[in-house]
Order: sequence, then structure tokens, then C-alpha cells
Amino acid sequence: MGILEGKKLLITGVLTDDSLAFDVARLAQSEGATIVLTGFGRGLSLTERTARKLATPPDVFELDVQDPDHATRVAAEIAERFGSLDGLLHAIGYAPAACLGSGMMPATWSEVSTMLEVSTYSLKALAEAFAPLLASHGGGSIVGLDFDATLAWPGYDWMGVAKAGLESLTRYLARDLGQQDVRVNLVAAGPIRTIAAKSIPGFSNFESIWEARAPLGWSVDTDGEAVARACVALFSDWFPKTTGEIIHVDGGFHAVGA
Repeated sequence: MGILEGKKLLITGVLTDDSLAFDVARLAQSEGATIVLTGFGRGLSLTERTARKLATPPDVFELDVQDPDHATRVAAEIAERFGSLDGLLHAIGYAPAACLGSGMMPATWSEVSTMLEVSTYSLKALAEAFAPLLASHGGGSIVGLDFDATLAWPGYDWMGVAKAGLESLTRYLARDLGQQDVRVNLVAAGPIRTIAAKSIPGFSNFESIWEARAPLGWSVDTDGEAVARACVALFSDWFPKTTGEIIHVDGGFHAVGA
């Protein structure tokens, strides 16, 4: 019996099978969970195609975090189908081109506000829509994917600001949702070679630095499994009193200096 046996999870952010969210979905299924995925817009067909690569192809719902009606509708459909929810993975981020790789000055407020809405505020939007389902049978777990925001990274620019906001928001949501026994935590992953990573100018610099300095070593190609294991653990019953936490799965890179 797996550690997620009988649990029902909603997983966002699966686009292709190199998505970190795909690793989470695959491992969650192998640990006994029933999952559903979300996608939207032009990426919806990609999510549907990728879903068929899982051992048990899950249903895929359309969910655009910039449209409040989408989350409301998906929550109603899950309530009708399952009655409740045990976990939610937030793996959503987007930055207009001007927000990455050019420093802080070129991006306009319009571009930055779009990025913050999608990459940061969306955690609150999903929590608002799905926390009642998580709380309806004794609580649940919201897990978000993060990239350490304590430093200014080359090329990461405004997305670093969005991640800092995500980390702060996680603590406030943990405070507000704790009364409903809903836990909210982040997993700060080391760099993984995904479609999202390829949009970051100079991503190759992260690869060489991380592999050289992480005490436990790090592979941008294979260590997505380690990230997925942390997420699955947080969805399980093994962290019943952990909330507002940022768990680093980065080979220990965040803990060492030059």
C-alpha cells in the first residue's frame, strides 16, 4: 500500500513529460493516489496528450487561473465526482519576455502585474476555490513548486520577485487555512531542464554552478524525481503538523557559500 492510498489530488502545471508536475503526478499514482490534471488555452491539448503517458490516464480539466469562473467550475466538478479533495499541487508560473534576462528596468507594470497574477496570486486563487474541498473531510495539503528567492539570480529578474511573493503568501495562507487543517507548503527545487527552464536566459549557467557546488550533487536531467518525492511526502499523512514551510530539494546548494 502506497503512502497516498485513497487520496485524491488535483495537479496543475503538467505540460509535457519533462514537467516537474508530471513527475509528481506519476509518483503520486504509484503511491496510490487518484489524480486529475488541469491545463488551459493552447497548452490544454498538450496536457491531454501527456496525461495519456501516465499509468492510469487521468481526467484533464480546463483551468485558466486568470479566469475565476474556471476554478469555481472545476471545484464544482470535483465535488460532484469525488465529494472532497486531499491535495493540490500549484505548479504555475509565467513571465512576459521583458521580465526575464534584461534586468529590472525594461519591464512595464502591465507585464509585471500579469506575471504576479499568474505566478503568485494564483496560489491564493486556487486555495480559495479548493480549500473547502480540502477541509470538507478533515483537512488536506496544498504544495507549491518554488525556486529559492533569498538571492538575486542571473537572468531571473522579476520572476525572483514573484517567487519571493509566493513564499510570503504561503506563510499567510498557512496562517489562515490552518484552522481548517489545510497545510500549505513549498518545495524549492534546484534547476531542472524543463520547458519552463528553457525560457530563462542563461539557464545553462545554473547547471554548471549547481553541479559543482551542491554538497549532494545535482543533475538537471534526473533529479526531478527527488523533487516529486518531497511533494508526495507533503501530500501524505507523514507531515501532519508542517505548514508554512519551504523544503529545499536542491542537493544542499542553498546552504553553502562560495
